[in-house]
Amino acid sequence: LFLIFFTEYAEFLHCKGKKFTDFDEVRQEIEVETDRITGMNKGISSIPINLRIYSPHVLSLTLIDLPGITKVPVGDQPADIEQQIRDMIMQFIARENCLILAVTPANTDLANSDALKLAKEVDPQGLRTIGVITKLDLMDEGTDAREILENKLLPLRRGYIGVVNRSQKDIDGKKDIKAALLAERKFFLSHPSYRHMADRMGTPYLQKVLNQQLTNHIRDTLPAFRSKLQSQLLSIEHEVEVYKNFRPEDPTRKTKALLQMVQQFSVDFEKRIEGSGDQVDTLELSGGAKINRIFHERFPFELVKMEFNEKELRREISYAIKNIHGIRQVLPTGLFTPDMAFEAIVKKQIVKLKGPCLKSVDLVMQELINTVKKCTKKLATYPRLCEETERIVAGYIREREEKTKDQV
Repeated sequence: LFLIFFTEYAEFLHCKGKKFTDFDEVRQEIEVETDRITGMNKGISSIPINLRIYSPHVLSLTLIDLPGITKVPVGDQPADIEQQIRDMIMQFIARENCLILAVTPANTDLANSDALKLAKEVDPQGLRTIGVITKLDLMDEGTDAREILENKLLPLRRGYIGVVNRSQKDIDGKKDIKAALLAERKFFLSHPSYRHMADRMGTPYLQKVLNQQLTNHIRDTLPAFRSKLQSQLLSIEHEVEVYKNFRPEDPTRKTKALLQMVQQFSVDFEKRIEGSGDQVDTLELSGGAKINRIFHERFPFELVKMEFNEKELRREISYAIKNIHGIRQVLPTGLFTPDMAFEAIVKKQIVKLKGPCLKSVDLVMQELINTVKKCTKKLATYPRLCEETERIVAGYIREREEKTKDQV
């Protein structure tokens, strides 16, 4: 006959190698570490305290105990304590691979539950949310949470589970977990509103549900996970085969790498102009959007600023017509302006557009050069290549600028 004794113990990540067999010491260590991280006056911190418990009586689950929402700051808590805690909670519950235990006291209005509200934001279909109702033993006499636990009041796809935990008095009185579980079981079996669903209530049932959910999750995701690993393995094996005979100084490889980087620069530049890049600037206009603004907002604005004197223009038209006719008499009944007079007046007016046009060309070219500089940042690990690419492309852009100005 062989007897195997398994000693329950706990380990903290910040106390590597130290085993805690007295769980009162575990509680004290949590309090000490909390004070060390957050201070002695109710401060907060997003740094987790990692605790691992080894016992034949617990399930293989990873639980994250998140804080409740604090509405009014106290002690050393910052003024935006509510938003900070909310952001901290959202970091965890937004992950698709986690279950959300929305814990709500039974002696409060379920419709005002912060836990359910946050869970609804990240899990609107309720696929990952399990409602946990606590403090059932503290409800006012004559009231109960039967409708909630029967999933009738605010239905959840995974329903609600009621639990009765130890009170602070029980903890101070050294009431152990076994006694607490027996008391919880007795409460559900003896309560007239809960006895018909006692088998679906309590901490042991919650453990069973979580374990089942973990098993289902592993079963559902394992095939895809295996397929992904096999795909990555084949990819790595292919890379190993490619680099098996790799020679760093091989000129052909250097040329190929150079062409790939230049090609990537071309693709990045085109994306920034076309507006289909994977990185979107949210601080200012840049690339194609800024060029579009120059053409459709800045250029018309410059045209509007041009001074126009209608009286002076009419006088110029009159002089032009008279000069075209010379000594011949100008008939007042003419319907059309002579072609030569019309061309002379139009050319003079078009010349006034040269300034705004050249200014717009300068703005567009400057934005193109700025775009080139942003695209060459990816080549920063190769300073010479980065410098030469920027010099060549910027030189070409300036050459096109001069030709455009000549055309203007």
